[in-house]
Amino acid sequence: MKKLLTFLIAFLIVVLVHEGAHALVAAAYEELAAFQVHPYGFEVIFKTPIAQRQGIEWGFISGASNVITVLLGYLLLFFVKPIANMKNSFMSAVGYWLIVMFLLLDPLNLSVGPFLYGGDIGGIVAGFGVNQYLVQILSFAIFLINCELVAQVLLPAYGIKTDHPLFKPWIKLGSVS
Repeated sequence: MKKLLTFLIAFLIVVLVHEGAHALVAAAYEELAAFQVHPYGFEVIFKTPIAQRQGIEWGFISGASNVITVLLGYLLLFFVKPIANMKNSFMSAVGYWLIVMFLLLDPLNLSVGPFLYGGDIGGIVAGFGVNQYLVQILSFAIFLINCELVAQVLLPAYGIKTDHPLFKPWIKLGSVS
């Protein structure tokens, strides 16, 4: 139960940061209509209907949350040893899940999500005028790089060994003597 609770707390934090970033950037552009909390999650409601959204602000409203979560993942990964070695094992486990989710969820959302449900990529593509497939390829590359960081930095810091192909190092780093 404790493991599930640490996962759920971390997931709630990641969703709150992600959706909160959408809300803050939308508020800065005076596009925030409401921020609602539902039993199934958070919802950011914008003033402008989807069909009428144009301009670079939609790229920032849609994309900033993705950038923020990944950057927070890198920041936490920088402090992985103190987080992994916390005396409070519950908080250490929450830190583990935060790092995993911050590093992997949004790159996966932007790369694979558009094939399944759309998501933030529509605003990024429309707002910045970039090719959707380019955003998906770049996001997938970031996802793979972050998987490598999880495999080579996070998992060893927590003493975790796995044979899962996504979390097994693909790049063999030579030992420095």
